[in-house]
Amino acid sequence: MFRKRHTAITINWPVIPGTAALLTDDQGRYLLHLRSATKPIWRPGHWALLGGNTEKGEHCDEAISRELDEEIGLSIPDLTGFVTLDTLDANGAFKGCVRVYHGTLNRPAHEIELREGIQLRWTHIEETAEMTMDPGAAAVLQAHRGSPRPAPGNDGTLPTVRVREPSDHRGRSIIGAHLVLIRNGNILLGKRHPNSAFAPSTWHLPAGHREQHESAMACVIREAQEETGLTIEEADLSLVHTLDLLDPGSAIPRIQHFFAASRWCGEPVVLEPDRCTEWRWWPLTALPEPTVDYTRAALEAISRGTFYSAMGWA
Repeated sequence: MFRKRHTAITINWPVIPGTAALLTDDQGRYLLHLRSATKPIWRPGHWALLGGNTEKGEHCDEAISRELDEEIGLSIPDLTGFVTLDTLDANGAFKGCVRVYHGTLNRPAHEIELREGIQLRWTHIEETAEMTMDPGAAAVLQAHRGSPRPAPGNDGTLPTVRVREPSDHRGRSIIGAHLVLIRNGNILLGKRHPNSAFAPSTWHLPAGHREQHESAMACVIREAQEETGLTIEEADLSLVHTLDLLDPGSAIPRIQHFFAASRWCGEPVVLEPDRCTEWRWWPLTALPEPTVDYTRAALEAISRGTFYSAMGWA
């Protein structure tokens, strides 16, 4: 896993180095950070390590401390250099580097104040196979699993982990799955938390992004269970609309699938209060304000019997 050794990263490198924190707990889990999928940022919608770029005049040691304070409001006393992560393009040319620090933290994820991004979770490495992982973060986790305390070089330099960008340059889309529950002419909507990175204090359907090796239908069943406690069988779902969406300011299109359930078990309850503060049934003819724009557009298309629509494209 480890390759050649590099000299220590300094602010004089021609490429501004990044920093990342590989945080572990006493159970052998890793703290991963789900990055926003709605912003034009590096690795949108991926699980990654906390961290960010150094600023002008700043050493990496200072940068990672600042980033952790900005992202989770914490200081990790035992942070030490772990590896240097080099990213290469599909042709093998150097693109950038990240100095990865290791530290320990024993605190439940829900007790950590996330100030940037979508979600934090403590994760066993086996679970990452089912997650949309940043390739660099995945490589670092594997390196740590193989050698938790890699020996530095004689001059104190860190071992290097390399990750290569895929050669497939075809456009990719993020897949979203949404649940359409209608009862007596009313539809189930949830009010998103005021601190939500996406659509705060706005009404939205039960929804989520599909994870790796997960179908869109399996995604909507999982999200319904996780968010509302409702149990839905695949045989009771039907695809009623697909919205081809390009959000303003986003470089990555989204394919939003809307599945209607003919029946389900249970009554909706708030199971993720950090994301949704309440569930309520609303008349289809009188949706609340504000409702997520693309949700409203999709519901209007569904009412017309339209199975496909596009939004945000020129």
